[in-house]
Amino acid sequence: MSSYDPVVAIVGRPNVGKSTLFNRIIQKKKSIIHHEAGITRDRVYEIVNWSGRQFMLIDTGGFIPESTEKIDTAIRAQVRLAVEEADLIIFLVDSRESLTSMDMEIASLLRNSGKNVIITANKNDNAEMEKDNYDLYELGFDTPALISALNGRRIGDLLDLVLEKLPNPPEEREIEHNLQVAIVGIPNAGKSSLVNSLLGFEKVIVTDIPGTTRDSIDSHIKYFGDKITIIDTAGIRKKRKISSSVEFYSSVRSEKALERCHVAIVVIDGEKGITRQDQIIINNVISRKKGLILAINKWDLVTKETNTVRDYKAELVWQYKSLEHYPIIFISALTKQRIFKLLDLAKSIYQKRVQKINTRELNIFFQKVITKTPPPAVKGSYIKIKYVTQLKIAPPVFGFFCNHPKLVTDDYKRFLENQLRSHYDFEGVPMILRFKEK
Repeated sequence: MSSYDPVVAIVGRPNVGKSTLFNRIIQKKKSIIHHEAGITRDRVYEIVNWSGRQFMLIDTGGFIPESTEKIDTAIRAQVRLAVEEADLIIFLVDSRESLTSMDMEIASLLRNSGKNVIITANKNDNAEMEKDNYDLYELGFDTPALISALNGRRIGDLLDLVLEKLPNPPEEREIEHNLQVAIVGIPNAGKSSLVNSLLGFEKVIVTDIPGTTRDSIDSHIKYFGDKITIIDTAGIRKKRKISSSVEFYSSVRSEKALERCHVAIVVIDGEKGITRQDQIIINNVISRKKGLILAINKWDLVTKETNTVRDYKAELVWQYKSLEHYPIIFISALTKQRIFKLLDLAKSIYQKRVQKINTRELNIFFQKVITKTPPPAVKGSYIKIKYVTQLKIAPPVFGFFCNHPKLVTDDYKRFLENQLRSHYDFEGVPMILRFKEK
């Protein structure tokens, strides 16, 4: 199990170039700001690799309401949240403007936090402009980094300084073989209630210790003889009641929890249904190739006359085709309805993620499948799949060796995946199919 990626947050008042710096560092243009209050971005963070080290970069821009009456409160709230989550803060100011009262207030918050801070003056487009930055020392930090996010000037120097100030990576630990389950989801879906109900089970032995991230608590339980670690990301809704900022840091916390888990239980509010933010979390679980369970919570409050389990599940799969391979469980964290089925499923999915299928057995199976339904010819070329083997586990990766791997259609790839899933029962487990030239 790898250690978590340290978090670097960019903070500062509006219009100092936070989003420009974010885009420059990640080397992508992303739509990361929306001027309407309460709107969050599709993706609010990015993993950055620099000089052999990796960290998560988050941009706190884009969460400020247009109302000038609320702007100061909103900025203070997002800075506090960023300070809580981050290992290192890039405090960005505009070198072309005098320091403002908001700059001074943010500086005070950061000094009192005790966190590592890099004061960074943006819009220094040339050496001549660097001469007018003496007032930055009033903020009470070390020598400022002088950059231009727009043209990329001295960004490499800033990233070198980031690595210098980040905490040293922990030594590699022995892999923990017990099941790691992350409870993730949007605020108010019932994550806290679910965790409390699971830990209140009379046969459970619980020891709470701080997790590798500050925001979560790893609860080690023993469930019918098996050790399970529940990575709890609940409690996010106790933070500042600015919905966009809460959703932002909910995504960051979910991301950090997913780095460490084997199986993720995504808690959905059954009364509201799947929201856009739920979809983002689900897609994140699948893209990271973690085991996935959907827990439809508050099922005791859903009107059964119009929402049967079968109809609700069918509607979800019809709307979101990607969910057809993952278990959907209807629970009530309040009444404990079916909550322990989640642990049983998580144990089952964990075993499926690490199962290794014999190569001979795989080829016998797929020989029958391919003979019955061969791949379609493409551009007059006939595709012959000659050999199949499992390349790795956790997640399972299967290699299909053939004469024209680039001509295998997506439909046929899905067909092979469905055959593999149904025959070997990979429900809840993302998998990878690779097609290579023999």
